[in-house]
Amino acid sequence: MAFGVKREELVKWKKKVSGGEIAFLTHFWLDDRFPGCDTVTKVGCSDLDKLKAWGEKHGLEGQWIHHDPRYPHFDLFGDRQYEILKKEGQWNQIEHFSLHKK
Repeated sequence: MAFGVKREELVKWKKKVSGGEIAFLTHFWLDDRFPGCDTVTKVGCSDLDKLKAWGEKHGLEGQWIHHDPRYPHFDLFGDRQYEILKKEGQWNQIEHFSLHKK
């Protein structure tokens, strides 16, 4: 279940993804399959080659891409989420969701 994302943030993310940009969207998220994780970051890009190359740079396998027909993306959570957001300079998302404190 996803929550804690503003409509304008989602619209902006979708526009960037559709335009072939690497885009980040973090929101609260609960899923029994991932105990201890309460946020997820979706890193999307409609250019699959670009998204795959971005993922490889961070040690992510291309097969982990969620092949949503309109908004393909990686889902990041846990320590990997924090480390990648830090490397990418996504401080606003780290601060907003207190990811540095987990």
